[in-house]
Amino acid sequence: MNARDKQCLGKTLNIIGSKWTVFLLHELTGGTRRFGELERALDGISPRTLSLRLRELEHAGIVKKKLYAEVPPHAEYSLTDKGKSLRSIIRNIHTWGKGRSV
Repeated sequence: MNARDKQCLGKTLNIIGSKWTVFLLHELTGGTRRFGELERALDGISPRTLSLRLRELEHAGIVKKKLYAEVPPHAEYSLTDKGKSLRSIIRNIHTWGKGRSV
């Protein structure tokens, strides 16, 4: 493996390699979700961690946040086109894991 390949893999893992990120991306492949929906779907994630992961993914251009000026205010999260390009990767990880015994 050459240095460029290592750099590319490193960048990818920096984005999707943290503990909750793959689960979060998997959840968002199903469509737009509110914060509370994501929190309930990702049993065990703390609100702080969820917020941090969403901000990281938003900063990376993978997730977009839409704010609604309502009372109470709320936000919805969805995948950007760049994020949607990760669907096949997430699906392959899921498929591979289903075929393995623990």
